[in-house]
Amino acid sequence: MKSDNTVIHHQQHDQDRAFMADLRAALASAPKLELTPEARPGFDVLMSQVPDADAVDYEPFSVAGIPGVWCRPAGAQNDAAILYLHGGGYVLGSSAAYQNLAAQIAARTGVEAFVPDYRLAPEHHFPGALEDAITAYKGLIALGYRHIALVGDSAGGGLALAVLSRLQELAGTAGLTPPVCAAVMSPWTDLSLSGASMSTRAAYDPLLSREVLAKAAVLYLGNQSVETKDPLVSALFARHEGLAPVRLHVGADEVLMDDAIRYAQVLSAAGGTAEAHVWEGMTHVFPASLSSLIAAREALDDIGNFLRQHLM
Repeated sequence: MKSDNTVIHHQQHDQDRAFMADLRAALASAPKLELTPEARPGFDVLMSQVPDADAVDYEPFSVAGIPGVWCRPAGAQNDAAILYLHGGGYVLGSSAAYQNLAAQIAARTGVEAFVPDYRLAPEHHFPGALEDAITAYKGLIALGYRHIALVGDSAGGGLALAVLSRLQELAGTAGLTPPVCAAVMSPWTDLSLSGASMSTRAAYDPLLSREVLAKAAVLYLGNQSVETKDPLVSALFARHEGLAPVRLHVGADEVLMDDAIRYAQVLSAAGGTAEAHVWEGMTHVFPASLSSLIAAREALDDIGNFLRQHLM
């Protein structure tokens, strides 16, 4: 493992290298992922294959009118919570599909996690997802949670970081307290797609591409005069002063690699605390493959330790 304090590189385990070779071969003959509403059923089936966590109960629930699922580990701390924002390019994903991944993090942290079903595009354009995430956060405060962490993956990771900046701006209004930290996996922080890895990692990424992400951005923004570099759309361009600590995990073989690295660097330059962990040979949201990848389990363990440090 190599480190420059902000960007930490992890070498690939031999066992993981063999699994990733098999995975790439399987993906090469499979239909490409499309971030369109038609892909929702298949995507939910895929994400629901994440192993269930031990000793975690699931409860359908509505927080401040936002439906979702609670993941409640046995013996969880009762004044802390995780708000988990799922991925799917703002078009795919659901609380039911992501409850197992959220539960894996909740179990490692010893804290309850709520996964909201925020509004999806193209039925609901920006700022629908952002508004729902902020409403759910405020709802957790109203329920008595005093220490809240934001967690998310892919578009949900970018959304979590956009919410983090927005809540910092709103801190102190009507008793609103900002999150204590945020942890994200393969976050999409730049919908303008300006990261160098959009090109340099394109040949290595079997799941995402500039073209797929560009189409998803159009569905999310709709026919509005909203710029892709709007800070509420792309967290990379938001204000970073005064933000809580952020932990990022990303694969070295994904086009979104620089979305994580640049965010960590910008936050650190603004005086904040950030670590971007870059995993050799790994692809988009690799921690979801925890049943097969050593790196996935190590990344989730790191996220759990990080969240515990700030929530307990």
